Amino acid sequence: MEEKIEKIKQQLHSHNYKLTPQREATVRVLLENEQDHLSAEDVYLLVKEKSPEIGLATVYRTLELLSELKIIHKMNFGDGVARYDLRDDNSDRHHHHLVCMNCGTVDEIFENLLVGVEERVHNVYNFSILDHRLTFYGICHRCIDKVNIDDFK
Repeated sequence: MEEKIEKIKQQLHSHNYKLTPQREATVRVLLENEQDHLSAEDVYLLVKEKSPEIGLATVYRTLELLSELKIIHKMNFGDGVARYDLRDDNSDRHHHHLVCMNCGTVDEIFENLLVGVEERVHNVYNFSILDHRLTFYGICHRCIDKVNIDDFK
């Protein structure tokens, strides 16, 4: 984790920002909960446990700054709540989501499902893709036997 903190510190410095204690507390919460797709409120509550003096506005500003600097992704899964995800520098890591319309759980897929699509977009439209996101909405494996899928159509 310390290596990632140092890298983020360098990214901030390269844009003339400092890794203040408040920003570091926010980054640490994101790193400790990488798989959870936290909302700003979730981040705030977790930061508050460790650093009670940090306010909600500070957490919001930090998340917006980290998003603008492309250190984190700001995502919306259609529920009106922005969620945050740390960016991964590994360009081979494709990060897609499965969103359960029953329980709201967000699961991740770590493989490139769009190889042919990317090639076609590049060749047909002369467009160089730098990144992509794919989100599937449906019923997760935890809920599939508990709900009537027709109720969601």
